[in-house]
Formats: sequence, structure tokens, C-alpha cells
Amino acid sequence: MANFVADAQVSGYTVKKGRRRKGTRGKWVSILLFSLLPFLLPPFLFSSSAQNQKAKELYDQSIKLFGQRKANEAIPFMQEAIKRDPNFLDAHLKLGQLYEFTKRFEPAIASYRDAVRLQPDNPATGAAYQSLSNILLRLGRYQEALPYLEKYKSLFPDESVQGKRIGRLIEGARFGQEAVQHPQPVDPKPVSSVLNTTPSQYFPVLTADEQTLVFTALKPEGDEDLYVSSFNGETWSPPISLSSDINTVDNEGTASLSADGRTLVFTACQGRKGFGSCDLYVSRKTGTTWSAPDNLGPTINTRFYESQPSLSADGRRLYFVSDRPGGHGRRDIWRSDIDASGTWGNPVNIGDKVNTPFNEASPFIHANGRSLFFASDGHVGMGGYDLFVADSTSSGWSAPANLGYPINTSEDQASLFVSANGRRAYYSFEEQKDGVSQKSRLYVFDLPESLRERVKPVSFLKGVIADARTQKPLAATVELIDLGTNQVISRVQADEQTGQYTAVLPSGGEYALYVSVPGYLFKSLSFDFTQKTTGEGMALSVPLEPVGAASKETLNNLFFESGRYDLADKSRTELDRLSAFLTANPTVRIEIAGHTDDRGDAAANLTLSQKRAQSVVTYLTKAGIDPSRIKAIGYGKTKPVAPNTSDENRRLNRRIEWRVL
Repeated sequence: MANFVADAQVSGYTVKKGRRRKGTRGKWVSILLFSLLPFLLPPFLFSSSAQNQKAKELYDQSIKLFGQRKANEAIPFMQEAIKRDPNFLDAHLKLGQLYEFTKRFEPAIASYRDAVRLQPDNPATGAAYQSLSNILLRLGRYQEALPYLEKYKSLFPDESVQGKRIGRLIEGARFGQEAVQHPQPVDPKPVSSVLNTTPSQYFPVLTADEQTLVFTALKPEGDEDLYVSSFNGETWSPPISLSSDINTVDNEGTASLSADGRTLVFTACQGRKGFGSCDLYVSRKTGTTWSAPDNLGPTINTRFYESQPSLSADGRRLYFVSDRPGGHGRRDIWRSDIDASGTWGNPVNIGDKVNTPFNEASPFIHANGRSLFFASDGHVGMGGYDLFVADSTSSGWSAPANLGYPINTSEDQASLFVSANGRRAYYSFEEQKDGVSQKSRLYVFDLPESLRERVKPVSFLKGVIADARTQKPLAATVELIDLGTNQVISRVQADEQTGQYTAVLPSGGEYALYVSVPGYLFKSLSFDFTQKTTGEGMALSVPLEPVGAASKETLNNLFFESGRYDLADKSRTELDRLSAFLTANPTVRIEIAGHTDDRGDAAANLTLSQKRAQSVVTYLTKAGIDPSRIKAIGYGKTKPVAPNTSDENRRLNRRIEWRVL
């Protein structure tokens, strides 16, 4: 996986020459720089000096060469100094640091071990313990690292800052050792070689149907742009620039897509006029064209750092990373909701269950709106940044769970994207050679059963909304309502040019789906997913009837007990929707028509259908609708919409319709 997370865009990757990198570069890079600090400190701070004058001269020459950035040339001098004086502790330590700086890790380990063996109890050997254990942790050799960490910790009081820091490393090493012994059953594979058109690709995001993939691409000149590829059911298309209105000569990346692929939020850190070091921008797609990006404004963006956005499936909630004041650590995850007018609310820190005193990064909110995946170097993990998942519950966020090995490794892990149906995960894999990162590629794996059980899958509807008579595409609003709570679960807009829409339906609930546009009768659909445990895609095009004489629709979310005419409480959602329509169209008069199937006595069915229709009229009049505008009539079994030859057809025939008079 990728050895980057916390940079202005992505840690570990270059930006254009001459531009200052912003943010931290990742935990292991910080550790390496810290371990090289002794080169910058006066020699009198170290307790071990050379007993041999020639060794001291060779040592000084090596230090001088390193100061001139000639590390490879410095190594032979330090090696010769040790030959002249094998007990020269600081020379062993410096040689290890030179090897580490040049990424020759095995010789570095040997040098640090030599330093430790010389004076195992001397506090001056602490730097060797630190560097040795850090390299072993970085290489995932937890069992080897633990004895050195424990000895290193014994040199400091338990409650000291250094003692606590080493204690965290010991906890991570023990966790890593256990995780490697109990790996998750995953088999990552490249998404497609056709995507490898640039030196590196990372931060993948997809639409709910997994047919559109957007990712950040690092180009040869060091520019980061957003690229897009489409899946035709068998292969991915060669990636192309997402849009010339979005990509510039500066850097754009770490994007997030709404489930329908028509709202994009991304990060830009240079070039654009913004509020801080990195800002978030939004672009919306109409037809095949992306709009010019808009800065999300001073409520979201500050003079501090904002990056790594994640949109909810319907685009109404935004998670992102910021180091603004008021957080729990260095960089925290925050969220904001957009209101009906399109204004983002004040961001809220999601709390200390998720955020630590250290860094959190790369949030991804699953399409179910509940499962939050993120990277952190503050929670116990295998080293550097690990990936975690936490769930939003009625009492707040659950304790984050580490995703385990080999999803996490000793290297930094970047973002993870989990498909809407909860079956697959997409991420960036850091291809390495001799322990050195070479390039990042997009990989996919089947989510292991332990995570599938945790991630509540969602299904999705997609299709075209059009005028039933002219077939003209309509920019309709599609709303999903939880019938149990009468709360809006999601609200999306169909494309005004194509009428295309995508709406997600979480498992485990009973929902009403409403499709509406001014001047048309609304369409109501009913979905009972209370027993559904898998996610699937469903094609559903929706023709809407314009308001006019004889136009009619079925009220699919009215519920009665068998043989009764009392409206169930969950019918309120539908009735309130019809009441709102009549209020918005004060000249419209309608007929409420009750229908039954063919079972039972015909006369009793006729009476039942009339009483059910009257129950609807009674509710509407109590809601303030003039009784003269609504008429109830019962048709019994006389007007079936399907032959009464199956239970499913009979269910369709038991209905309440409304018709414009």
C-alpha cells in the first residue's frame, strides 16, 4: 500500500520543482530525520569518543562528506575509522545512520547492533536502540524489534515523554506481531494495467455502480491531476484527464465523488486563490461537462489546512481533514452538512473516539452513511499510518477497529474505498524494490468476511426520469424517506440534460422513494429492505405524468392491515407528500380511488375499497385540504392492473390511486 498520507496532497510524492512541500511527510520519514539529528549536534554531547587519533580523523572526514551531501563517499571513511578503533561507539552509530540514509537497511541494522553490543546500558547508546528498533519496525520485523524497544524504554522514566513514546511503539510492535500471525484472507490484484499511464496513481474513488473511477495521477513532471476511467462490464477504458476546467498546471487531487458521479469535491494546494495552504473545491457535472470549480468558502476552508474530502452518497454531508484550532490532535477529521439552500454548515469535529492527539487522514464514508474508514498514526497499529473503520451509532462513533494484516502493513497505508455493495475494496499499493518505494498502483481485493459483516451494504437504483408523454428528460428530485422515522435518508437531483439519476438504498429498513418535479404528479415507490443483507444494482427508469386531466399515479406507500381500512402510522409519509402537492397546486382537484384483488366477497371488497379511499380523504381534510377538492370512490376488484393469477399480481391490484379531475 501507499507510503503517503499526510502531505499537502499526498506524502511521499513530489510537487513541481521550486515549490515548498506543505505538511508532514509521514511517520517513518520523520523518524529517519530525527535519527540523523546527531550529525547536526556538537561532538561533546556524545560520551564515546575515539581512542585512536587516526580513527578520529577518518570519522571527522566522513562527517564532513556527509555535510556536503556525499553520504556514499562518507561510508568508507567511517568503516575505516571503526577498523582502526572497533570500540568507537559513535562511529558505529554514525555508520548505521549513513547506511540508513542511503536506504541500505541490513548494513544499518548490523551497525546499530554493534553499537548496542559495545555499551548496552549506556544512555549514549539510546540513539542506536532507537534507530535499530525503528528500522526493524519499518521492515515489519516486530519480534526482533521488541527486545531493543524494551531495553530502550528502560533508559527512561515510564511517565516521561520519551518513555510514553517508546511505550506506544512497544504496543504497536506487539499488535503487529499478533496481526501477522493471524492475517486477513485477502488477495489484492491490480485493477487494470491500462490505468498505468503515469508514474503513480492513488486515492481511487468510484460511483455506486463501480462503472466510473476517478483517481489522482502523478505525472512525470511532478504535477498531480485527476483522471477518470470507465468500466464497460469487462474492461476499463484508458484513463483521461477528468476535465480541463478542473486540472491545471498546479496540483489537484484527493477527490471524492457522490454516488451518482455528478458531484466532485477535491483538494488544491497551489495556484488557485484560496483561504489557506490547501483548500477544498467543488465541481458539478451536467451531461458530460464539469463546471468550473468553486471554492467551498470560508466556512469549510480556513487559513489552516483542509484536504482529503469524502462526500456522503447523496453529496449532502462532507468529511475532511483539517488542522484548524479546536481539534483533538494535529490533524483531525471534521464534518459539515449542506442545507436546502446549498450552504455548508459550520464544521463539527467528529470527536475523540476517532481523532487522537496525533494525525488522522483520508476519511472515506461508505455509501451506507455509517461506516467510516480512515488512516491514523495515533491508534494502535502496525507502524506509521494504519487503516481503521468506525461506525456511527445512536450514541456516537464506535471504537475504531484496525483492518488487520495484510491490508495494513509496517508501511504507511493511504486511503481505502469500499464499494456500495460492501464486496470489494480499492486502494493504492506501493510497489517497492529493495525496500524502497518505486511507484503506486491501483489495486482491488474482495473484502474479507469479517469486514463484510461489519459494513452494512447498500443497493442502488439508476435510470432516466422523463416526461411520460414527450420522453423529455427531467431534472427531478429523488428523495429516500425512512418510513419508520419519516426522515429524509438521501436527496439527489437527476441530470437536467439526460434525466439520469442514481439513488442508494441502505439495507435493513423500509423506505419510500419519491420522484418529483414541479408541474408533474410525483411518483412514489416502496422498498422493504428490512430482511435484505446484500447490495445490488437495479435499473429503474421513471416516467412522470404532467399535471392534467386524467393524469394518475399509485400511492405505493399506504399501508392497511388485511381486511381493514385504518391507515398504519407509516402511511403518514405518503399522505403528507400528497397534502404538500395539493397545497402547492391549489387549483387541482383529485379523485382518490380504492382497489382490491379478487379474493373474498365482491360486495365486501367494494365497501372496503370505498372506506380505504375515504380514510385518505379524511386525513387530507384534517391536514387543511378543502374537502371540495377531493373525492373518494371505491372500485373493489373491478379495475385490476394485472391478472389475479399470482400473489405478486394480487399485491399490485390492492392499491390506492389518485387521479386529477
